[in-house]
Amino acid sequence: MKVEKLLEIIDSDFYTGVPDSQLKALCDYLMQHYGIDSKRHLIAANEGNCTAIAAGYHLATGKVPVVYMQNSGEGNIINPVTSLLNDKVYAIPCVFIIGWRGEPGIHDEPQHIYQGEITVKLLNDLDIQAFVVGKETTDEEVIDAMNTFRVALETGKSVAFVIRKGALSYDGKVVYKNENRMLREDIIKHITKVTDHDPVISTTGKASRELYEIRESAGQGHQYDFLTVGSMGHSSSIALGIAVNKPETKIWCIDGDGAALMHMGAMAVIGANTPDNLVHIIINNGSHETVGGMPTVAGSVDLTGIAKACGYPYAVSVDSFEELDRELKDAKQRNRLSMIEVKCAIGARENLGRPKSTAGENKRNFMEYVEKLH
Repeated sequence: MKVEKLLEIIDSDFYTGVPDSQLKALCDYLMQHYGIDSKRHLIAANEGNCTAIAAGYHLATGKVPVVYMQNSGEGNIINPVTSLLNDKVYAIPCVFIIGWRGEPGIHDEPQHIYQGEITVKLLNDLDIQAFVVGKETTDEEVIDAMNTFRVALETGKSVAFVIRKGALSYDGKVVYKNENRMLREDIIKHITKVTDHDPVISTTGKASRELYEIRESAGQGHQYDFLTVGSMGHSSSIALGIAVNKPETKIWCIDGDGAALMHMGAMAVIGANTPDNLVHIIINNGSHETVGGMPTVAGSVDLTGIAKACGYPYAVSVDSFEELDRELKDAKQRNRLSMIEVKCAIGARENLGRPKSTAGENKRNFMEYVEKLH
C-alpha cells in the first residue's frame, strides 16, 4: 500500500512518533513533506513522550493526532494510554501506526520475538481497536477499517493500524547526513583498543553489531561485552548496575544519542550515584540511523552540559580521533565518573552482520567473565 494513500484515508493534520525501520516509507514521507515542523510533525524522545505530545495537540485543537512507532514502544505508551488517553480518564482519541517487528512466522531478531507475539494482544488489553495492514491489504479494506475507527475515535477511544513487514511503500528518496567525519565503527575500534579486557555494555542497534564484528575481526572473545540488543535507552542503566557492584573494575558504556535521549533520566541517576569506575560514551550522529536515519534532537542539545548538570564530575565532547584517543586514555586512568560525547557521521557498512551467538549465550559468557573480576 502506498503510504500517501494510508495518510489520505486517516486524514490527520499532525504526526508524532519514534522512527522504525518497518515504517521507513512513512518516516521518509513525513520528512520529505514536513521535515521537523512542530505544527505538523515532531520526532519524540520515546513513545510515551509522543503519546503525550499527541494528547496536547488534541487538547489544543480538538483534532485527532497520529502517533507512529515500532511495536517495541508499546511498553512506553502503557502509562499515558491507560492514565491519560483512556476514555475512563480524559477520553483523548489517537490513531497509532505501529510497525510489527517479530510477527509470528516471520524471522526477526531475538529482542522482537516475544514483543511480536503479544503486539495485538497488548493493544486489545489497552482497549485499542487494531487493524492489521499487510502487503495484500486493499485500499478499500483500509477505508472500511478507518470508517469503523472513526466511530470509536468520536467516543474518545484510540485505534491502531499494525503494519506488517513490507506493507507500506513510498517512491520518494530521502538522504540523511551530517557534517561529522568519524564513522561509528571506527570510533568503536578506537574504544576497544583502550578498554582492553574491561567489560563493555553497548546500546541496541548497529553499535552492538559493529562491536561484535570488531571482536570477530580481531580474533577476540565476546565475553567482555554485553550487547543490549533490545531495551533502547537502558544500556547506561545496565552499566550503572554493574559498576556499583564491581567497584574495582572499569566499566564502559557505548551509548547512542537516540538511546540517551529516550530515557535521559538515567543520566540523573548515574550522576547522583557517581560511580568512579564508569565511563559513559555517547556516540552522537544526531540520527536514528539503525532504523533509517531520521534525525534526533541531539544535534542541538548540549549533552556534556546535561551530564555535568546531572552530577557527572567530568564530561567532554570530541570530534576527531586525536581528541578521542586522548580522552579514552585519560578516562581509563581517571578514577572518576566520566562522559565522552563523540560527534559521529551517519553511515555504516552495507554488509554489516549480526551476532552469531544467542542473547542467552551472550549473557552467560559475560556473567562468567564478570564473576571472575576482582
